[in-house]
Amino acid sequence: MPQGLERVIAVVNGKGGVGKTTITANLGGMLASSGYKVLLIDMDPQGNLAEELGYTFKEFNDDGKALAQTLAFGSELQRVFGVRENLDILIGGSHLDMAAAGLTMKHGKDPDGAKKALSTPLQGIAAEYDMIIIDCPPGQETLQQAALAAARWALIPVKTDSSSRKGLRDVARRLEAVVPINPDIDLLGIVLFGVNRSAKRVSENAREGIKADLGNDAPVFEATIRHAEAAAQESRERGLLAFELEEAVLAAPKWYEVVRGTAKSTGPRSKSAVGVAGDFQALGEEIIQRIVEHENATSTTSAAAGEQ
Repeated sequence: MPQGLERVIAVVNGKGGVGKTTITANLGGMLASSGYKVLLIDMDPQGNLAEELGYTFKEFNDDGKALAQTLAFGSELQRVFGVRENLDILIGGSHLDMAAAGLTMKHGKDPDGAKKALSTPLQGIAAEYDMIIIDCPPGQETLQQAALAAARWALIPVKTDSSSRKGLRDVARRLEAVVPINPDIDLLGIVLFGVNRSAKRVSENAREGIKADLGNDAPVFEATIRHAEAAAQESRERGLLAFELEEAVLAAPKWYEVVRGTAKSTGPRSKSAVGVAGDFQALGEEIIQRIVEHENATSTTSAAAGEQ
């Protein structure tokens, strides 16, 4: 693993609609609000990270043009700084389709170079961040491989249905494809997304299915992200992350104050935002714990080897 990329997480699944972008945005935003210096990389031509973070119509949203030029031609990475405090972005969008086509052509002549299209320029800035999180596209194999070649960890969100879990096989295949140039990449964990809290048996069956597919040692996070469509829709409409929406909900006037006419309600209405924010908090704590435990174990092993 190239120096500086030890805390790069690729959020990836071969299937769409399983929460990759939502997890990337909320995990990154929550860590940034906790004092971590965070870089988010939108590798998806759909560019949905803009909607999650509320910059769709901002002037700096270039729809992935700068990132596409870096991937295709090796130009310097162009970051957007301070989208939130401690949070910077490499913006994605439709221009990445052209970058994917270029990488596909390059792969025929220089497959390793195509796979390193992100990792090589990222090494120059990675040391500035405590955590880098990449939102991977569900398709576009060349873009996925470039993201995985730059990552130390893969985080895989899945839904509880068996169809959603089929994307795990695609991820496993693409992980294998980048191992020759990124032998340190490992599975950080699998997180269940869009979980119905009242259907505990469904979640248990999903966990059993994952272990059947990947083995009993498959690292499935204890934390899950609940299904809360109203909160998710309002978050996107307002460009607020779950914890930001939670803060706004808790600060809003009480219903009886509105009825009495002593206050007006123009703020968010989704009370379920409080629970969703807690889910992301729990997931973030597990992720940090796993990474720190691994880093501590690696340091201990290296120190012991040095004494011999």
